[in-house]
Amino acid sequence: MKPFAIAGIQMKVSAIHSNVEMMKLKLDITMNLYPWVQMVVFSELCGYGPLLHTAKEIPGHFEHEMQKMAKKYGIWLIPGSIFEKKEDKIYNTASVINPEGEVIKRYSKMFPFYPYETGVTAGTEFCVFDVPDVGRFGISICYDMWFPETIRTLAVMGAEVILHPTLTGTIDRDIELSIARAMASVNQCYMFDVNGLDTGGSGCSIVCGPDGRVLYQAGSTEEIIPIELDIERVRRSRELGLLRLGQPLKSFRDHIGNFEIYQQGADLSYLNALGPLIKPTKLEKLSELRQKESEFNQNEPIVGYKGLK
Repeated sequence: MKPFAIAGIQMKVSAIHSNVEMMKLKLDITMNLYPWVQMVVFSELCGYGPLLHTAKEIPGHFEHEMQKMAKKYGIWLIPGSIFEKKEDKIYNTASVINPEGEVIKRYSKMFPFYPYETGVTAGTEFCVFDVPDVGRFGISICYDMWFPETIRTLAVMGAEVILHPTLTGTIDRDIELSIARAMASVNQCYMFDVNGLDTGGSGCSIVCGPDGRVLYQAGSTEEIIPIELDIERVRRSRELGLLRLGQPLKSFRDHIGNFEIYQQGADLSYLNALGPLIKPTKLEKLSELRQKESEFNQNEPIVGYKGLK
């Protein structure tokens, strides 16, 4: 057994105030309650919430504060993501910080939640990183998971654990939970999916093992989720088969050349016939209404904000 302890932090996220100081407090609490934790993962857009006007340049204050916290406790830290302002574009970007407080990778979400998450530019590069003497980890953000090619690619790159910050408060959260289980099983990896609360989502974070079974599923209140993973389970599953049965990664490897839809010049006439990806109108008004709703929620005990993926 090669144990590695990860804590997911499912916390309330404000859209009108910075959440950075609360994230630091949650980290202090987590590391004092569970000093054996080696990695901490927050939810998508946890730092400043889901509104585009909060976009910041990276590196900047948020990343620097998170670097100090990682170094303080000697942990790996994935502090969710923030909207990144880069030249004239906005990305949804997550940082990977090592126990020395160094940013070793950044990942920008490849599939913004169109047609709703308009104004966000898609990233183009996959992200994997190695924890020495433990294993290889991959980063995926929320809607990315709905496209099986994303998690499959991370698995083919050797990822044994997929860290998946998400922001979902919509009625399809139960579908996402089933997708998380499916992605874990067909790629024979751990899925560590962390959702936020209030303007950060409706909770129900989930951790799945390499056989797709649920190791833990959170409710809809604030939680710290410390789970000790056995990375050897991934290797054993990939070598001998899921539950000593099917070996989907090996089968994929042996038939990888047969997927003609991915080849240049493939017939995509049916997909093209579906029409354009329609985006909502009156986006400025929608943003104003969301901010007003967030301000109202700061003063009323109302939970269950329907946010974006």
